[in-house]
Amino acid sequence: MFIYLSKKIAIPNNIHLRCISWNKDQGFIACGGDDGLLRVLKLESQTDDAKLKGLAAPSNLSMNQTLEGHSGAVQVVTWNEQYEKLTTSDQNGLIIVWMLYKGAWYEEMINNRNKSVVRSMSWNADGQKICIVYEDGAVIVGSVDGNRIWGKELKGNQLAHVAWSPDSKILLFGMANGEVHIYDNQGNFIMKMTISCLTNTTGAVSIAGIHWYAGSGGYVEPDCPCLAICFDNGRCQIMRYENDENPVCIDAMMNVVSIQWNHCGSVLAVAGSLKASNMDKEVNVVQFYTPFGEHLRTLKVPGKQISGVAWEGGGLRIGLPVDNYMYFANIRPDYKWGYCCSTVVYAYTKPERQEYCVVFWETKNNEKFVKYVKSLMSITTSGDFCILASKADDTQPQYVLILCNSIGTPLDTKYIDIEPQFVTMTRTHIIAASKEAFYLWQYRVAKKLTALEINQVTRTKKEGRERLYHIDSNPSGANDGGQDFAKAFTPTRDPICCITATEKTLIVGRESGTLHKYSLPNVVLIQKYTLNNRAHYLSLNCNSSRLAIVDIAGVLTLLDLEVRSSVDDGTGNQASAGDTSKFERKDVWDLQWANDNPDLFAVMEKTRMYVFRNQDPEEPIQTSGYICNFEDLEIKSVLLDEIMKEPEKPNKDNLINFEIRSLRDSRALIEKVGIEDASQFIEDNPHPRLWRLLAEAALQKLDLKTAEQAFVRCKDYQGIEFVKRLGNLQSEPMKQAEVAAYFGRFEEADRMYLDMDRRDLAISLRIKLGDWFKVLGLLKSGSGDCDDALLEQANNAIGDYFADRQKWANAVQYYLQGRNQERLAECYYMLEDYDGLEKLTTVLPENHKLLPEIGQMFATVGMCEQAVNAYLKCNQPKAAVDTCVHLNQWNKAVELARTHNMKEIKSLLSKYASHLLEKNKTLEAVELYRKAHHFLDAAKLMFKIADEEAKKRSRPLRVKKLYVLAAHLVENYHEQVKMSQQSKAKGKKSEAKFALAGLLEEDANSSDSRFVDNAWRGAEAYHFFLLAQRQLYGGYMENAMRTALHLREYEDVIPAVEIYSLLAICSVASRAFGTCSQAFIKLESLESLDPEQRQLYEDLALEIFTKHSPKDSRMMELGTSSDGPEGKLPTCIVTGLPIQEYAFWMCSVCKHCAVEQEISKYNSCPLCHSPVV
Repeated sequence: MFIYLSKKIAIPNNIHLRCISWNKDQGFIACGGDDGLLRVLKLESQTDDAKLKGLAAPSNLSMNQTLEGHSGAVQVVTWNEQYEKLTTSDQNGLIIVWMLYKGAWYEEMINNRNKSVVRSMSWNADGQKICIVYEDGAVIVGSVDGNRIWGKELKGNQLAHVAWSPDSKILLFGMANGEVHIYDNQGNFIMKMTISCLTNTTGAVSIAGIHWYAGSGGYVEPDCPCLAICFDNGRCQIMRYENDENPVCIDAMMNVVSIQWNHCGSVLAVAGSLKASNMDKEVNVVQFYTPFGEHLRTLKVPGKQISGVAWEGGGLRIGLPVDNYMYFANIRPDYKWGYCCSTVVYAYTKPERQEYCVVFWETKNNEKFVKYVKSLMSITTSGDFCILASKADDTQPQYVLILCNSIGTPLDTKYIDIEPQFVTMTRTHIIAASKEAFYLWQYRVAKKLTALEINQVTRTKKEGRERLYHIDSNPSGANDGGQDFAKAFTPTRDPICCITATEKTLIVGRESGTLHKYSLPNVVLIQKYTLNNRAHYLSLNCNSSRLAIVDIAGVLTLLDLEVRSSVDDGTGNQASAGDTSKFERKDVWDLQWANDNPDLFAVMEKTRMYVFRNQDPEEPIQTSGYICNFEDLEIKSVLLDEIMKEPEKPNKDNLINFEIRSLRDSRALIEKVGIEDASQFIEDNPHPRLWRLLAEAALQKLDLKTAEQAFVRCKDYQGIEFVKRLGNLQSEPMKQAEVAAYFGRFEEADRMYLDMDRRDLAISLRIKLGDWFKVLGLLKSGSGDCDDALLEQANNAIGDYFADRQKWANAVQYYLQGRNQERLAECYYMLEDYDGLEKLTTVLPENHKLLPEIGQMFATVGMCEQAVNAYLKCNQPKAAVDTCVHLNQWNKAVELARTHNMKEIKSLLSKYASHLLEKNKTLEAVELYRKAHHFLDAAKLMFKIADEEAKKRSRPLRVKKLYVLAAHLVENYHEQVKMSQQSKAKGKKSEAKFALAGLLEEDANSSDSRFVDNAWRGAEAYHFFLLAQRQLYGGYMENAMRTALHLREYEDVIPAVEIYSLLAICSVASRAFGTCSQAFIKLESLESLDPEQRQLYEDLALEIFTKHSPKDSRMMELGTSSDGPEGKLPTCIVTGLPIQEYAFWMCSVCKHCAVEQEISKYNSCPLCHSPVV
């Protein structure tokens, strides 16, 4: 960081200031002094000029209000930022709370204890509570609205300071005797704090300040010290928490008056006075330290007695009350930042995260990429790459160097044991140095390599890519670097303090003022130089001939490195070989050499930028930006202060380009005087950028000769070619049009081409530019026919434009005109326009390469039929079947598999059938098998359903229907076997042989003969069961009884109790009590009946047969009634009676018989319902 005094405000009437407080949020500065002086100031720094943003802007006072109310000297002032309140106290103990109303400050509350004087006041982090401590030991905690929360008298203690913990749970009280006591937020004593920093001190000490940083701007690293306690003798300790046993101890060796942390806890300011060694009087100084005790800077302040210190909210200024003056100092922080490949890389901390947030802001496209890095130490950039140095996560002291590209992608990492306090980078090497040693890493990154290939490159490490040297060693270029980190920890009397490097030179600065010059890539110590002061920052010019050195006080000197005499191997002449010029500048905090000119460099001094050419400065530019890049006579600068105010939203307004004088003068000469004079001026001050400027100006005026010479001077081959091409053109307007196109004035070039009636040239220009809208407009605007191929190309390109932006509906219109079926399909799919996609399928020719893709599109949205059509059209039945299976359209799958004779149909069927049966969809499985012509499998399932329904005692008609269906399936199976035998034989065998072969095959294939042989048995049983009941209710008692008698053959299908109960009823109705008696005997002997039912049957039989004798009214042989002379007679399915005639009707499907006379009344078979023929 760099700091310098920037403003001084005098307080009227020579009133001395006692205290200061700066409101971090609103920017108000309150200062209190003798005689009741209390003022509120505000520095205004708003300006319309973008280049004068930040510290460079004029900082006038926008508020300077005197607050009346105190009579004694104001000793304590403190802000409550959250509620915009100011609390002040004077030597009489009077406390006033001030509030802002309509742009001015007014008293809101007053309090006076009249007993003692207020020594310190502190608001907690959220502004809800204030703690006030009095000298006599009284403590009061109040709320923001003025109510007292609690009070306490700490007897026997004189209080001097108070501080809240960030979480408001703890209060620290600083005693007048130098002790610090820890209390909870209710005023209960916890413990005394251990003060480590006062060891080996004598005499009374008092506390100069306690400041506990609340973490509002994040932390520099996890577990960072944030509680600072400083004593008047200069001893200070910085702790991580209130009972930290290992605090960071500092001895500032000065009389301390006040301390304060900056806005993000990264810098502690310690203000007081120092006794100069050569003078008796004391000098006011402000020392700046890191949280880890490292000294950053010292600021000397004029005057007799400094009385306080206060940071501005953004950490860019501090206010210092001295005597009757208020001094302001500007601070240029050491931001962690860099610039590579038009990308600004910067890091900042967030309160909610422990890591640093590293932003890669690509300034051309205004894109940003964010990366989080724990314990980040520095950012270094060069060319297209960036190095992030940080502490490794492990507990041992190890550090990591991460090589990133310009969007933050890690390309390589190296773990090193030395602390990389100083890091520099060239296009080939990364050099990291600790106090004692420096480490070289020759990195290799090929731009075109993939991440995988990069990993392979890093695995194949070659010896010598990483080397380590101790600063006291004398490397000779032989392989003496190695990687032995043990030697890096050897202490040195003269530590390293800064480094810089170019491709061929490495410069290392040491604290004594010695500089070492090494050659690269072979590290050889070439020379040593001796400086008067310790260097703080080093920078080499582009050809390594000159070194810029900025010391700790901001003084810039130059050192010529060109060796005039041969270097001897002793050290005698080496120290005098570099010729230090008389050049010197003060207050320098940033410097950048031009990348393309060894004599040009830009320097930041306070809020001015100076450009030097051969040590001669140009007139300064008012700015406070950090210099990114100096190339082509242009300086790119970034206003990091502004960016850090809103680091998540970097703005292009904060990036500024400055042109140096020679570029501005050349441009003015060309515009106002003429090309010849400008040419002479550029000849005297040659630079490729100026020659290019001249070439472009000459082109504008069609001065081709000058343009060609200028292009030659700036080595622009394309420019030379362009001038040659222009020379070959005859027409003057044509040349002007080409020049307009060359300079990007395309509209003008377009107009010129059209005026010359060269629409073709206008079209080719627009094609080159990729402006297809204009191409289409030009094609359509022509009077003649336009090129169809070009029209299609333009339509497709515009379609692509809309498709890239996901405007699919617009894209469709252009793809239709461009006949781009592939992209059209994609657009329809994205638009979910499946009708359009289906139409496209019909339009496409067979076996078109797009059809499988369309099939896939339909499949993904579950449109099976359309997907199948697409697949079949491109002759991919397998894909069609797979889609059907995937979408659970098994019927379709089976149908397709059968149609295309696919072998896997069996496995498909079994898969789907098991899938259906799992879901208890047995009928669907039957239907599946039936459609697939697997009739036997279907029949088995159907019989199973019928049996289950019968067991449930469902309606008999339903059960009969199910058995009929099952039997039909078996008949279909018989037919299928017969047909397959016929197709195998192809007409060579007789019909009888077919039938026989079919039966044999059936016999071989069928595993369950019950289904195949007796397919109709179940249907017959329920048919006669229903017929008997129909006859009974129709009054045909005899027929009903005979049908019921026939039912006795089906006891395996219908429960016996049902059959014999029906027989008993029918026989009673037809007065055949003998048959009825036999039926009752059978019922009573059934084992399936329980005793109660059996008893009921016995009681009923007794009741019937006491009235009627158990004899039939007609004589009939029950057992043999259905037998004829040639065995068993067929039963008529219409009447249920045995058929006695020789001529009868037989059903062609179920092969059951009926009397001709009876069947003539029916249109279909009463059993199987097939039509009667």
